[in-house]
Amino acid sequence: MSETAHIPATSLRGCASLYIHVPFCASKCGYCTFHSSVMPPDPRVAEHFAWAVGEEIAHWAATGVLDDVVSVYVGGGTPTMLNDSLVTIVQSLPDVMDVCSAAEVTVETNPDTTDSALAEKLVQAGVTRFSLGVQSLDDEVLRTLGRCHTAARAQQALHELVTSGAEVSVDLMCGVPGQTGKSWQDTLERVSESGANHVSVYPLALEEDTPLAHAVAAGRISQIDDDMAAEMMEQADDTLSSSGFARYEVASYARPGAESVHNTGYWTARPYVGVGPSAASMLRAETFAQVVECRGWRDPALTGVGRNVAPIPADAQRVRFVRAADTVGFLSHPTGPPEEVEYLTATEAAAEDAMLGLRLARGISEELAAQAGVKRALEELSAVDLVEHYGDRWRVTHKGWLLGNEVYSAVWSAGAHREVG
Repeated sequence: MSETAHIPATSLRGCASLYIHVPFCASKCGYCTFHSSVMPPDPRVAEHFAWAVGEEIAHWAATGVLDDVVSVYVGGGTPTMLNDSLVTIVQSLPDVMDVCSAAEVTVETNPDTTDSALAEKLVQAGVTRFSLGVQSLDDEVLRTLGRCHTAARAQQALHELVTSGAEVSVDLMCGVPGQTGKSWQDTLERVSESGANHVSVYPLALEEDTPLAHAVAAGRISQIDDDMAAEMMEQADDTLSSSGFARYEVASYARPGAESVHNTGYWTARPYVGVGPSAASMLRAETFAQVVECRGWRDPALTGVGRNVAPIPADAQRVRFVRAADTVGFLSHPTGPPEEVEYLTATEAAAEDAMLGLRLARGISEELAAQAGVKRALEELSAVDLVEHYGDRWRVTHKGWLLGNEVYSAVWSAGAHREVG
């Protein structure tokens, strides 16, 4: 178990996280909407991608934003498609930015691209955690999802990662058409006994214009049953809780000390920088303004979409921004400015903090509820048993956990649209 498990979440609010998006996969899953495509066979693509990532990280490091990085997450896509070029990326991180000595460094992988030799190299390079996309240990369910691995291969990959010395997180998916309670229970029990110390459980969402959505529309696959998905979420909660896991976030379970530092940052307003095509970032407005000046993103000589960042509103406190989902463009020009920029006022930022904080089992403090102006909304939600007040905090109830979107939308609406006088 890595040292990062012992870093108190409250001590990380002034630090930063880094996300690296790798847009390559062996094949595209039937439900996926993330920016990804099949990896080209030319090995030079992986090498060039590693170079581009290093260039962009170095440019961010030059601004000072990466002076105290407490977590790095390499996601995708399937990062392990890069093979040794992924090792190169991880090895180079301490050379271009200031990584906390106890930083959590996570790499996503899939069973079909997990290799014990590669895992060993990555751990030696500094990886402390793997996130394995298992989804199910039922071959029929895997076929429905369009996954390119078998249940047997998933179990073998899980064993290889658990014995690598790094912490291991497993992603599972429920509510899949044709999935049974027995099949789901078998998956939960085998994962619980595997040695993994973190499990994420997601109900399948049918996204527009995906192969799975087209199959459902054509009647080749049955519709998603939301009630069945809710029952399976409760089944997972019961099984994992009885196996020593605790749910610390809506979809995340961990054994003691194995909570994800990186993901917790998303729910507690820790600034983060995204590198790679379609990668998202979030910074304080004053920091973003300094970056804009440092990187020349307001240079009148720059032309084209996104080449100039508009003046930052005076009332902006937080900035969210995204690079274009353009892999070819990233490879040719890895240090370009963001194409999508969203500014949040102090009122909106506080509402966002309250909304996201309620995803955590510990909930939010009275102080944050008051700052965000959502106490009345919380009291109304409490009256219908969606949230509860305990000590000096607010948290969702079991019912509120299952109806989370109702809670989050009510809190965001109450906080973001309140009058400030």
